[in-house]
Amino acid sequence: MKTTKNKITIIIEKTKTGFSAYSNDQAIFTTARTIPELIGNTIEAANLYFEEDKVKITQDNINFVVDFKQFFQYYKVLNAKFLAKKIGMNESLLSQYVQGRKRPSDQQTNKILEGIHQIGRELSEINLIHKN
Repeated sequence: MKTTKNKITIIIEKTKTGFSAYSNDQAIFTTARTIPELIGNTIEAANLYFEEDKVKITQDNINFVVDFKQFFQYYKVLNAKFLAKKIGMNESLLSQYVQGRKRPSDQQTNKILEGIHQIGRELSEINLIHKN
């Protein structure tokens, strides 16, 4: 089975029962109750779609896209006020992006995404200790 270097864009949307994911370019779609489950289901759906072509799809081949409002609703642990301070952005402006009142430019989107990634890297490097 061969692999591909092409990226498949998958759009994630919130539903009443969880989440849905779909591609505008290929007949790939799925649902799940959580984002991690949705990622697994999407990889499985993509592999089923490309099965006849004998192409293996991994998470590296998929570009997941979610809007700000849905992202912050799901990842409530990430406080928009904290993120705004972390990246040097006006808190009110980020709040308007999160609430869907304004749409960020590509430059602002990249700044926000890099801030989110930086927080993720910092959290992944932390070890907690338990004292008795």
